Amino acid sequence: MSELPSPATARPSLTERRRSETQLEIAAAAAALFAEHGAEATTAEDVARSSGVALRTFYRYFRTKEEAVAPLLAAGGRRWVALIAGSPDDLPVPQVLERAAVEALTPADEEMTRGLLVTRALLTDPGLRTVWQGVHQDSEDELVPVLAARCGPTADPLEVRLAAAAATAAIRVALESWAATDAGTTGTGSPGELAARCVRELTAGLRLWS
Repeated sequence: MSELPSPATARPSLTERRRSETQLEIAAAAAALFAEHGAEATTAEDVARSSGVALRTFYRYFRTKEEAVAPLLAAGGRRWVALIAGSPDDLPVPQVLERAAVEALTPADEEMTRGLLVTRALLTDPGLRTVWQGVHQDSEDELVPVLAARCGPTADPLEVRLAAAAATAAIRVALESWAATDAGTTGTGSPGELAARCVRELTAGLRLWS
């Protein structure tokens, strides 16, 4: 099975893990408040209080209340990239991308279902668009070396970058399209179904694997 580059597979230190846990706790609190009250009506103080940290601690991790949800959104992107990296080597890359997209966006438990539903609420808030775009840019950047490793040393770097951009855009469009509907988290019109369609259509014509 393919592996992520060594920097991405290195085990984080205890301090880094604690930092990530705290950020995710704050992110979960922010997402819940934004979903219930809207980002505009929610203050950084509200988020800090709900997550059980001091306001000073909140600002140690995040510059704005909107940025607080970034770790929660980014977790899904990292899971998708990890699924791609861990797919069997003999599986064609287009199939790898589609299967990983479906798995990453199909909830396997109640926690994942809640996460998708919260994401739907966040995506409808204009104030969070900058954070949303930034998370997807980061995901695209992380995907580039993974695709490069799967495609081999002879792959055109520009084609690899284009493939990463197309695949990431497919996930973003799928989630945004789902957020605008009343479809469930599974079945017809779900994020996983839409992601499979978007990945197929946005990556079908790439020369990298034609």
